[in-house]
Amino acid sequence: AFKIAEGQPDAAIALAERFMGEGLTAMTAPVFIATVVAIAATFLQVGWLMLRGRKVEPMLWISLAVIVVFGSLTLYLRNEMFIKWKPTILYWIFGGILVYGNFAGRNFIRMLLSKAEIEMPGHAWGTLQNMWIGFFAAMGVVNLLVAYLCSTDTWVNFKLFGGMGLMLLFALAQGLVLSKYSEEKE
Repeated sequence: AFKIAEGQPDAAIALAERFMGEGLTAMTAPVFIATVVAIAATFLQVGWLMLRGRKVEPMLWISLAVIVVFGSLTLYLRNEMFIKWKPTILYWIFGGILVYGNFAGRNFIRMLLSKAEIEMPGHAWGTLQNMWIGFFAAMGVVNLLVAYLCSTDTWVNFKLFGGMGLMLLFALAQGLVLSKYSEEKE
């Protein structure tokens, strides 16, 4: 939505000003349009799951709450920094949940991967969970660095491609950790 609106600045300004009032620019309108689309898409995702009788996972409820709060603040205050903080807040919430798991004696990564029937020693599961905690903490910081030091266009590209790429690389690294213990079992 951001890229489409960015490519059609006059139409983006006209659409955004219809709902938000005057004073928007070719640089701000795409952010506000993309924010509305993100909020609507998340509501539609939750609604679709509920209509199909499927369980809405806690992570999706958390995502919905964060997008609604930070997206609404972005729109109401006309300040794109709130939506730029959203990924960091999500990363830190997810990391915080894993930290809580460490203190509560629960390994949420192990619980998430239980359907995969992966067998590893307890310390390996702890290492895996701690690696995810570090990843989420680091991603939150990197998102803020890009948000504050780069243009909104660069931040959008990072969020879409850079964040996904880093997540993929990190997941592949996790596969190496898992394969180490899989080989030991054999």
